[in-house]
Amino acid sequence: MNQEMPSPAGTKDVFSTESVFGAPCWVSLTSRDLKTTEEFYSAVLGWTWRPVRLGDRFRIALADGTPVAGIAAVAGMWQMAVAWTPYFAVRSADEAVSRVQERGGTTAVGPISLPPGRAALLADRDGATFGIWEGELFTGWPAWRRAQPAFIKLHTRDAFDAAIFYGEVFDWASDKPGCCEVEYVGDEVVLRSAGDIVARIESGALESAPDPTIRPHWQVHFAVKDVAACARTAEMHGGSVLSLSEDEAVLRDNEGAQFTVTTRRSR
Repeated sequence: MNQEMPSPAGTKDVFSTESVFGAPCWVSLTSRDLKTTEEFYSAVLGWTWRPVRLGDRFRIALADGTPVAGIAAVAGMWQMAVAWTPYFAVRSADEAVSRVQERGGTTAVGPISLPPGRAALLADRDGATFGIWEGELFTGWPAWRRAQPAFIKLHTRDAFDAAIFYGEVFDWASDKPGCCEVEYVGDEVVLRSAGDIVARIESGALESAPDPTIRPHWQVHFAVKDVAACARTAEMHGGSVLSLSEDEAVLRDNEGAQFTVTTRRSR
């Protein structure tokens, strides 16, 4: 990630992180090869693509015409992990980075300028990676929010401890207008924005596990019509299936990035 990383912004945006803050606002994938990444996700998820002004290594993925995600073929060039990362809207990138560091988290990149905003790539104190975005949100954000083509879940060591960390960073459950609401449901923490469920946090991940799939991490979920068909197609195009049920599958793409496909509409 550097000053050419794809941002959650477009050129005609009217929504900004001043009015939408603390909530997930975008997801982005770092890859090594844009062409094979496009081919994989076009086959598995039916995505189409449009270029962005940042250059030939960057694309916006569309699902039924709605922007879904950013793709950046920079992992090999900048020694970055191939991975899906959620981004959260913040009013001030500098303030959010300071809050993360004060609470035991770490900064990988930034804050850096990505006109018309600023971004940073961070990790919480259990090692789960996430991004922040300050500024205008991309064209089509209201449609993305309504359609919820992407949903995120944090698998972490202690859901309640994680909720405190993120709540202090993002002003969750504060008295500020427009802040996200936090609900405790059994052993799970549910995050709501304007009444809609936008993320979940669940306990059980192990910090020192040799298998990275069970270490603390944010998992990106995409809504699909046929989970089994997506799993078969992923394998046919060089990916793998980590788990499969009737309504959900955890997959790895052809470069190893992990994501989930699901038919579940209730978040």
